[in-house]
Amino acid sequence: MITTSGTRSDILRALANPRTAFMLPLGFASGLPLALSSETLRMWLKEEGIALASIGIFGLVTLPYTLKFFWAPFMDRFVPPWLGRRRGWILLTQGCLFVGIAAMGLRGTSAPLVALGILALAVAFTSASQDIAFDAYRADVLKPQERGFGAALSVSAYRIAMLTSGGLALVLADHLGFRTTYLAMACLMVVGVAATFLSSEPSSQPAPPKTLRSAFEGPLREFFSRPLAVWLVILVVLYKIGDAFAGFFTGIFLRDIGFSLTEIGFVYKAVALGTTLLGAFIGATLMVRVGLFKSLLVFGCLQAVSNLSFMALAWVGKSYTLMIAAVAFENITGGMGTAAFVAFLMSLCDHRYTATQYALLSALAAVGRVFVGPPSGFLVEAVGWATFFFITFLAALPGLWLLWRLRTHLADAPEGR
Repeated sequence: MITTSGTRSDILRALANPRTAFMLPLGFASGLPLALSSETLRMWLKEEGIALASIGIFGLVTLPYTLKFFWAPFMDRFVPPWLGRRRGWILLTQGCLFVGIAAMGLRGTSAPLVALGILALAVAFTSASQDIAFDAYRADVLKPQERGFGAALSVSAYRIAMLTSGGLALVLADHLGFRTTYLAMACLMVVGVAATFLSSEPSSQPAPPKTLRSAFEGPLREFFSRPLAVWLVILVVLYKIGDAFAGFFTGIFLRDIGFSLTEIGFVYKAVALGTTLLGAFIGATLMVRVGLFKSLLVFGCLQAVSNLSFMALAWVGKSYTLMIAAVAFENITGGMGTAAFVAFLMSLCDHRYTATQYALLSALAAVGRVFVGPPSGFLVEAVGWATFFFITFLAALPGLWLLWRLRTHLADAPEGR
């Protein structure tokens, strides 16, 4: 049994370890720019009276987050002349983000609007590049037994940063204006810059690829030379697809059964954030004790079962108690699953090609989230909410079955290469 005091002591030990502790400020710096080129930017444009058609076009500026694996090989191949291969790129992107976010604030929404769009695209590109370098650094610097807490800390900090630039930023903008708010958000990047200077280099640093061609070809050749590589790719795609199905329409579902926008915005979001962080740390604690494979299996089963709590809510209708219970259960288990899944992706990376392989694997993991939208809408209209959430439970089972089939390979595989 995992006690509260045991979990707390494990967390304190993780924070006392510099390798895991630095995942907090670096994860915060990684998550901060996302909303500034997406939700917060759209709110700014709306407040300035920009037409919805133009605001919709601004959605394209976030494409770099989806396409980042195309330039990840450059960050594996080339080493900046400062702070090493991973921290050097992190520092460079953080400096560019400070300039880019501040420039968005200084430029504002004055005509021509395309100038703000170009700056937002530059921020999104640089932010995606920071994610590449940070993900690679996290996989390289953390030892296998540290990956659970490293993942929990970085995921938690990332979500807090998104709340800062997506929630707190709107409160500041309401009182100070969006221009001043963007300048303030740019200054918060200093947290990441300081952490980058103070953090340590990975103890093992393989030589980077000798040529750009090998930086592109090497990661794929190395990965697909492994036993069952294709099945590992399928597992990465399927593991959280049930979670993605259920989460796509959660807010709309709660609105549909009678909850107000305020109730959804405050109760749902607050409960979701708090329980996700709790789940991530519980998951990290359990991973240390039972190992990665068992954690993936148990957390995956809990993730699947949590979807059934929304089926119960659909049967009962508007109920604050059941809503809070369902949201808490879903996000605790989702946080546990995310911590294990991030640790799993790190374990699959060869340290020569961490940037490229992690970018590719994380892109594959996002396939489910990208493509569940269209079928989800048709499915809800055809079968109703209760049956829909039962189907999302069934959607999680193929990934769990494949994980069980690969148990011998995963249990015996080295944790990191």
